Amino acid sequence: MSASKPSNVSHETDIFRHTPLRYMGYANEVGEAFRSMVPRSVVYASYAVASVYVLADASSKGLNSLVSTVTNTAERKSKGSPVVAFTDALVWQSLASVIIPGFTINRICAGATFTLRHIAPKVPIMGRKWISTIIGLLAIPVIIHPIDRSVDFLMDSSIRKVYLCKTSNAK
Repeated sequence: MSASKPSNVSHETDIFRHTPLRYMGYANEVGEAFRSMVPRSVVYASYAVASVYVLADASSKGLNSLVSTVTNTAERKSKGSPVVAFTDALVWQSLASVIIPGFTINRICAGATFTLRHIAPKVPIMGRKWISTIIGLLAIPVIIHPIDRSVDFLMDSSIRKVYLCKTSNAK
């Protein structure tokens, strides 16, 4: 789970990105894997858990940047503004922990269900649902790092250029 940080953030231990708490961001993928077997409200609840995690991480980044703004002006210049820190974490976590992986697991499970319906029509529907769910759960650790790296690349190539340029112009 290599959650990224913009280049202007220090490399201290981050409980939201470098501890098992990071798995809370993947609650919605588990919900997506079980979508065919649980009520829709359970899937929505899994997205709520992941969204609270995303907001907690973004708020933590914004508050940490605000504290360094108040305590050390030189450090503030190297870390960026609280709004930039919050926005960077919010966008990164929304894409890397909720949107892209949720969509990916949803499509993997839908593809597995479709395929099983056609290649193993004699397998009972509950068996096909379980197989699809297991495939979705097994896919989660496989997709995490490529998605994280892709979101890093996407953000480094776009939004981070905008606010890092503004930060360097403000110095």
